[in-house]
Amino acid sequence: MRKPKIVVLGAGYGGLMTVTRLQKQLGSNDADIVLVNRNDYHYETTWLHEASAGTLSPDQVRYDIANVVDRSKVNFVKDTALKVDTEAKTVQLEKGNELSYDYLVIALGGAPETFGIQGLDKYAFSITNVDTARQIREHIEYQFATYKIDQKPERLTIVVGGAGFTGIEFLGELGNRIPELCKEYDIEKDMVKVVCVEAAPTALPGFDPELVAYATALLERKNVEFRIGTAIKEATPEGIVVAKGEDETEEIKASTVVWAAGVRGNPIIVESGIENMRGRVKVEPDLRAPGLSDVFVIGDCSLVINEEINRPYPPTAQIAMQQGEFVANNLVNLLNGKTPVNNFIFDNKGTVCSLGDDDAIGVVFGKKVTGTKASFMKKMIDNRALYMIGGVPLTMKKGKFNLLK
Repeated sequence: MRKPKIVVLGAGYGGLMTVTRLQKQLGSNDADIVLVNRNDYHYETTWLHEASAGTLSPDQVRYDIANVVDRSKVNFVKDTALKVDTEAKTVQLEKGNELSYDYLVIALGGAPETFGIQGLDKYAFSITNVDTARQIREHIEYQFATYKIDQKPERLTIVVGGAGFTGIEFLGELGNRIPELCKEYDIEKDMVKVVCVEAAPTALPGFDPELVAYATALLERKNVEFRIGTAIKEATPEGIVVAKGEDETEEIKASTVVWAAGVRGNPIIVESGIENMRGRVKVEPDLRAPGLSDVFVIGDCSLVINEEINRPYPPTAQIAMQQGEFVANNLVNLLNGKTPVNNFIFDNKGTVCSLGDDDAIGVVFGKKVTGTKASFMKKMIDNRALYMIGGVPLTMKKGKFNLLK
């Protein structure tokens, strides 16, 4: 009798959680489990802002998939998924191969959303993966080094587009990294200009206003200039152009522009003709794609509505990991002839936004936290994510243990 085949696309938080839970609950004779990922490593997306600023090594951000996947139960395929044929139940891969499936879990990460702003795709960096993080880090260091040669002030100007979660965390790391760079390259700190441009009327939309005020005040003390309620109209080789009034614009010259203001779903969703909104699938309560009983969508590609406010939950590592565990349990139920759970319920344990290595803000179990206490919680959350996927060995190897710094 042929074993059912489960194909998981993506080894991010949701995909790895799905696979590690499946391999614990299923024997090698129960199902063929296939994990497809373009790299043979997983990277902690929530740490990329640190690697981008240069406060954490890019190698510390990632770990080999082989360290957490049982190869006797899981067939790992290093390739990129291009398109899903939901009728034929196949996945087309970049290297020309085709995978069939009985059940498919789409757990691919998102892609930067530029909202059609001209030039952003050409002249701005995005904090997307390990490679882009390394690129941003090296680019900033190059600008500091080159300033010593040509004295162009724009080399010491960094523009961050977006004051959401990623933008604020990146700014926090820059606040720690820039003094180090100034010392290394013998540059006065006052010469460095960091500008955050946010089109929304507030930084960190959806966060408690008191916590937002704490974060912006701290970053302003680290010489970050906020342009709240200001839209970027265009990115150019010289910097950005922002709206100033109804008809006026202003040019901000900067050699470094980092875009951190939007995420859409993976392009495979649109390419495969799956019903979506900006590349994200408004999933059924059991996390299946509408009209597709054999396709589950989790992580950045999924839209789960918070019914209390009738808005989607933000795409975070926390929800992706809970989705992965939910889908794995339901797949085990389906294979064992048991009734699957019909309704995924997100258990929001809180959100913490780091402001550098020694400060943060957040809401944990309903209570607001700031400062070193919040920073401690942030590192504990990071370590917990490692533990849930790779246990003690991975946590000891990659964890953050300067908890009180």
